[in-house]
Amino acid sequence: MSKGSNEKMPQKGVFTGIIEKDENNNYFCGVYLLDYKMVQANFKEGDWITIKSIIENPSDISYDKYPKKSRNFDKANHKPE
Repeated sequence: MSKGSNEKMPQKGVFTGIIEKDENNNYFCGVYLLDYKMVQANFKEGDWITIKSIIENPSDISYDKYPKKSRNFDKANHKPE
């Protein structure tokens, strides 16, 4: 997780973290590239999400920086344990 958060987050799925945007306008969470259209339609930068599955990044442009990509993610569950 980034932003130095000490909150205990549930780890159901591959990864839980915050949506961020890089200098090339790519949305990412941790080391995973996120589907741009999906983020634009349903999320915003700073949202906590849980990535449910990942695939090999098919884009030659962003592969070096993000070798893994996800289209299967949702808002993270903040229910207390």
